[in-house]
Amino acid sequence: MKRQTLVLLMFLGGFLLVAAKLFYWQVIVSERLVEAARDQYFFSLNLPPARGKILASDGSPMVTNKTAYLVYGEPKQISDRNIFVNKVTETLKLSKEDLIQKLAQANIVWVSIAHRVDEGKAQELKSMSLPGLGFEKEAVRFYPEGSMAAQLMGFVGSDTNGQDKGYFGLEGFYDRALKGKPGSLLQEKDAQGLPLLLGTEKRIPAENGQDLELYLDRSVQLILENRLQAGLQKYGAKAAMVAVMDPKTGGILGTAALPKYAPAEFNKASPQSFPNPLVANTYEPGSTFKALVMAAALNEKVVKPETKYNETGPVPVGEYLIRTWNSEYHGDLTMTQVLEKSSNPGMVFVGQKLGKDKMLDYLNKFGFGQKSGIDLEEEAAPGLRSADDWKEIDLATASFGQGIAVTPIQMLRAVGVLSNQGKLMQPLVVKKIIDVNGKVIENKPRLLSEVIKPATAQIITEMLIAAVDNGEAKWAKPKGYRIAGKTGTAQIAVSGHYDDKKTIASFVGYAPADDPKFVMLVLLQEPTSSPWGSETAAPLFFDIAKDLFAYYSISPKD
Repeated sequence: MKRQTLVLLMFLGGFLLVAAKLFYWQVIVSERLVEAARDQYFFSLNLPPARGKILASDGSPMVTNKTAYLVYGEPKQISDRNIFVNKVTETLKLSKEDLIQKLAQANIVWVSIAHRVDEGKAQELKSMSLPGLGFEKEAVRFYPEGSMAAQLMGFVGSDTNGQDKGYFGLEGFYDRALKGKPGSLLQEKDAQGLPLLLGTEKRIPAENGQDLELYLDRSVQLILENRLQAGLQKYGAKAAMVAVMDPKTGGILGTAALPKYAPAEFNKASPQSFPNPLVANTYEPGSTFKALVMAAALNEKVVKPETKYNETGPVPVGEYLIRTWNSEYHGDLTMTQVLEKSSNPGMVFVGQKLGKDKMLDYLNKFGFGQKSGIDLEEEAAPGLRSADDWKEIDLATASFGQGIAVTPIQMLRAVGVLSNQGKLMQPLVVKKIIDVNGKVIENKPRLLSEVIKPATAQIITEMLIAAVDNGEAKWAKPKGYRIAGKTGTAQIAVSGHYDDKKTIASFVGYAPADDPKFVMLVLLQEPTSSPWGSETAAPLFFDIAKDLFAYYSISPKD
């Protein structure tokens, strides 16, 4: 009986071992075994997809593709390896040693020689009729508009595996949608690894990437590019940027930055030029910030446009003295005149009326201290100090835009609130995503919140119109148009203190003020012709505005 039990247990154990081994083969490593078996009978060639296009709002391509070729070799079909290596490397300017090593690898059926070979070189190679040389179409990025909107578009490089990958801007943010899915070509082979003429060939086509249609208007973008280049030279600035947004939708109509680079030749450019300053740069906004602080105070009813402040001299705040930008003082000023004169002491008065808690509350409501959520890579979000860390002097300096860091997109959409009846919109670059079958996913305008009342927005708009009409830059304003805006001049902090000779000059505004078509921010870094925004950024803003009025067929009013 014991012997029978032992035999039974041995059979049972053997059965379990076989079952376990079968389970291991059929479940645990089945995919690996199938792949190994397939490799014995087939060789595989990856077929890259065409990357999706990036289109302007009118459907014209900003970024598209042109045909190029993957050049590959089939070592077992090469009749004369020396001739093959010499002709291919000479035509493609490749290393002979590298190609010889590739072709000498054991048990390979094909080897990639070069990607993105242009049409001319490919035809030259094809005309040689070299046995063992193969070609497969692939797409390479092409920029019909050259370097236009380079930082907005981004570029396509290679990842650590040598695969295409989008970097920066839209190429980076929408990389997954744009890149598509690769296909493959499976060709049955014989025992020597040679393709069977009557064997099975299986082609899995690549799935091309999705297209992006932008809010960007190509004509607006061209205006910005041309004017910004002229402005950079005229005012001797180290760098410059401009951005235009539709305040009603949050759509970015155009944005340009200098210095820029050519996305098709990004490898020749300085990496410092890759990030888009619209979202990646931080700066102190200076006097442009006064418009927002004043709007918050009006909304809380702690001041009115006619509220008076007596500007008699520097204002003491703790151990500090707050002076006017030009050390001139004007006596009694209404709140409207505080903006017109860009009075720092007057804004300290407004900030104190508003108070620290309300100031912080409105900073958050306007979207500072957090990312805007715009669909671009590399967005920065300079934080706000906690309420416990705010001192009396911090409230004072924040009221005129000093000691607080913002990004251009944060500032642009915050001023967009004033132009849009108090409503904060989500900034958007892409309007539609279109797949290969024509299915459209719309990126519709998104209202995030109401920051100030519509009535407050109307009041601050009239005050900002007065700031333009009666301010330091009134000489440059185009006649017959109601433009709401504010200049800014912020000193740049260097090694813990402000450098009097280095400034960021800016102007932010919207027009036509009664029914804004656009809100625009202009920034000039370290202009040398003059440090003041009223003499550099403001005239550049008005030059661009004139072109936009003409483009939108907006006529002046008497």
